[in-house]
Amino acid sequence: MARLDHKLARRTLLKGASLGVGAGVAAALGAGSGQAVAAQPSEGGEIWSSEYWTRKGDVPLWMFRKRLGAPKPGEPARPVLFFVHGSSVTSRVFDLNVPGKGEYSVMNEFARYGFDCWTMDHENYGKSGRTSGNSDIASGVEDLKVAVEIVARETGQKKYHFLGESSGALRAGAYAMVAPERCDRLVFAAFTYKGEGSPTLTKRAEQLAYYRSHNMRKRDRDMIRSIATRDKAGTSDPAAVEALADAEMQFGDQIPTGTYLDMTANLPVVHPEKVLSPVLLVRGEYDGIATVADLEEFYNALPNGDRQFIILPGTAHSVTLATNRQLFWHVTHAFLTMPAPIAT
Repeated sequence: MARLDHKLARRTLLKGASLGVGAGVAAALGAGSGQAVAAQPSEGGEIWSSEYWTRKGDVPLWMFRKRLGAPKPGEPARPVLFFVHGSSVTSRVFDLNVPGKGEYSVMNEFARYGFDCWTMDHENYGKSGRTSGNSDIASGVEDLKVAVEIVARETGQKKYHFLGESSGALRAGAYAMVAPERCDRLVFAAFTYKGEGSPTLTKRAEQLAYYRSHNMRKRDRDMIRSIATRDKAGTSDPAAVEALADAEMQFGDQIPTGTYLDMTANLPVVHPEKVLSPVLLVRGEYDGIATVADLEEFYNALPNGDRQFIILPGTAHSVTLATNRQLFWHVTHAFLTMPAPIAT
């Protein structure tokens, strides 16, 4: 099949000036630099978006981008933040619209902070191609490999921040192990290391035989609702969960089993000693996917001294859907905009 990596012609403009803090860019480094550039707030502006396509072999993969203003030749580079989705949802979780409930799009929020925000639907998810595979963590790494080539082409940059939630954090971490030259700062939300003592994974493992023998599983509205209620009800607004279900169900009621199989039978898939970038671990207070001890073991083995482990109060598994999501935005923004250390 012919390679398909062109931009789609459609452009979408969303008014962003009235929604919060505006954003701009810093011109400290050129677009071709191997280092990430800094984000700086500025005043107002419109959020521009565009869709892109790439291919992993014969599999078409859909990508999406948001930033303040359309790209212009010769403009200063902006730091790239790539969002990586998890097992049971698509990239819609990062760009959710919940009428009357305030901002839920983390892509909008970080576009206003001055970031060039990207995401994708992995193989067998959302708008991307369907195959007979189970879309495990290793498959997600291959998706990211081809996706960053589009990001490099469109931005001229060589290194990017990655933010993954749940198995998206595992995808991002596994990618960072094999492509450290592409990774600047990493944010792992709702991450799990070995999974020891995890009530969520213990329950999930009851279906291990099914995951081994089936590449797809059922995902209906109730399953999507359970993401926000299984640990502690009340940590997410039901309206946000219903909005996510509305966005997700357009893609059907089947979702791959690969990441579930990895998390119940193949952990660890991310080895901390091989993750060389600065890392922020973010855990919801009530998240059942990993214990504090499990994450502390991972954190303590990271080789880069530039690392943080933060627990968000009143929050469960999905920090992007949380009522306290602004806490997640705050700690992530602070980590991604850390000044360069003077003494090393």
